[in-house]
Amino acid sequence: MHILNDGMALKGTTTVGAISTDGVVLASDTRVTAGSLVVHKRGKKVYKIDNHLAMTISGLVADAQRTVEVLKANAIMYRLQRKSPIPVGAAARLVANMFFSNRLSPFLAQIIIGGVDRSGSHLFMIDPFGSITEEKYVATGSGSPVAYGVLEERFREGLPLKEILEIVVKSINSAMKRDVASGDSFDVSIIDANGYRELSDEEKRMILKQN
Repeated sequence: MHILNDGMALKGTTTVGAISTDGVVLASDTRVTAGSLVVHKRGKKVYKIDNHLAMTISGLVADAQRTVEVLKANAIMYRLQRKSPIPVGAAARLVANMFFSNRLSPFLAQIIIGGVDRSGSHLFMIDPFGSITEEKYVATGSGSPVAYGVLEERFREGLPLKEILEIVVKSINSAMKRDVASGDSFDVSIIDANGYRELSDEEKRMILKQN
């Protein structure tokens, strides 16, 4: 995440998402920067939207956090009105439409939305102008080239959640080692049939040892 941004390039941060046969894994580093200054070492970049839905944020902090609040509010209204959780694709389309409608003065944020609904596990990436793509795995931020190197080498469709979790953690850890604007620590969340859950520090240490 970046406090200030002097252009469209999204500076700082590594966020990663990947789907498995039985769920979705989302992860990010925790460093927040303003230029070359590290302003926070424990910034939150993975957010629970509903029990079946979560998102990662990268880019300008204010724009990204505004997006989180809008999506949370709409997810609550959808559940109250329809008596069912918002589909993952509908949540992603809502954010994409919001970004597209502000394209002349864009939200300087790049979003990953992941979750599990009646049609299975889904993962979407949305850029600052509202372009939306559904992916099997995706990374954003300045550390994304390093993360993609790990993801493209190790990701295979049909892998169980445990193996996808190990791949995502390795990709985040590799990016933190090589990208100066990513680092300090990392957060990992799982969304599966049991709902949303954040990994504990001990669980993250155990996965790093296995990698």
